[in-house]
Amino acid sequence: MFSRAGGIGNLLNAGTPSAGLVTALQQDAERYTWVAATVGSNSAAGVQIATRDPVMAIGGFNGTDPAPSLSRFQEYVKAGKIHYFLSGSGGGPGRGGDSGGTVSAITAWVQQNFTQTTIGGTTVYDLTKPNT
Repeated sequence: MFSRAGGIGNLLNAGTPSAGLVTALQQDAERYTWVAATVGSNSAAGVQIATRDPVMAIGGFNGTDPAPSLSRFQEYVKAGKIHYFLSGSGGGPGRGGDSGGTVSAITAWVQQNFTQTTIGGTTVYDLTKPNT
C-alpha cells in the first residue's frame, strides 16, 4: 500500500504510493482535472506529491467536511474530470472520518457503479469505466 518513510512524502503522516500506482495515475494525466480522488487531504497529499498531478481530497483535511457533495462528485465523474477513486483504510488512501455521511455516500456510490481493482496494493476504481 503506502510507505511511511521519512521525507516530504511523510508530511503530516502522508503516505507514499507504490511505483505501480504512480505510473497508473500519471498515464493520460493531462486529460483529467484530478488524476484521482481519495478521502482526506493527508491521503491526497502523498499521492499528489508522488505524481505531481492534482488529486481531489474528499471531505477536506480528515474526511469530515461535506465537500464535495455526492451530487457534485457525480457531476465531476460524468464530465470525465476524475480518473480514479482510491479507497482503503489504515495506512493508505481513503482513511479518515465521516461525520456528515458525505464520504460514505460517495464511497458507496463508487463501489456500486464501478469495478474494484488493486494497483500496487491500493484499491482503485476507474471512474471512466462504469459498470454496465
